Amino acid sequence: MAARHEEIADELRREIDREEYTVGSVLPSETDLAARYGVSRGTVRQAVAALTAEGLIGSRQGARRVVLASRRSQSFAELRSFAQWAHAMGREATGRVVAQGYRPATKEDAVRLQLRVGAPVLHVLRVRALDGEPVLLERTVYADWISPTVEPIEPDCPSITQRLYDDTGLVFAYGEHVIDAVAAGAQDAELLRVRRTSPLLRVRRVTTTHEGRPVEWSDDRYRSDAVSFSVHNSIGNNALARKTADQVCCLES
Repeated sequence: MAARHEEIADELRREIDREEYTVGSVLPSETDLAARYGVSRGTVRQAVAALTAEGLIGSRQGARRVVLASRRSQSFAELRSFAQWAHAMGREATGRVVAQGYRPATKEDAVRLQLRVGAPVLHVLRVRALDGEPVLLERTVYADWISPTVEPIEPDCPSITQRLYDDTGLVFAYGEHVIDAVAAGAQDAELLRVRRTSPLLRVRRVTTTHEGRPVEWSDDRYRSDAVSFSVHNSIGNNALARKTADQVCCLES
């Protein structure tokens, strides 16, 4: 049986996930939480310490504790697939291929995947769901050398990343991400069950092997009410770079 402070921590995590306490909001005081759960302030302090260690809440000396993130956040300090991230927080990730087919590589494909224009590359459009709720559209282009391995994977495979590792030993080692916001078009709105023009968080990424060989590039669009990202940096290590829209366009051309 879980200790009482662990039970309290689990309940607070669920409430943060359900946005009963939204990011930026203040948790009740230790005294109020102790009264709510019928425990000592020391037990509450243990529960709160666990959430602080996970980065869900933060506090300053003498100040009330503030919600910093939910477990639906994913840090860019780590490279994990959608399914791996969902599994780490105890949720179920599913996927469904909406469309798949080969096309000749465009100039953009060739630049991102370091191959010749016209090479056959596999385009896959997938809807990803979290606990049955659609939250992400992945428009992925696979490099010509890996496309024949991806093509026969079943349409409802929960993690192509894991399948490629299991079948071939391929490890997605490095990722470069460009983040911006876009309005949902007709197809995005239908597949994600949102209204047209709803804001979506777009992450364009190129993923490579340990040797730097590009495996895929993708245009991922997340429902802004379902998933957020976090970037942890410091004065000595800053993984986040700011770019203007025209700089991004130049990088992509």
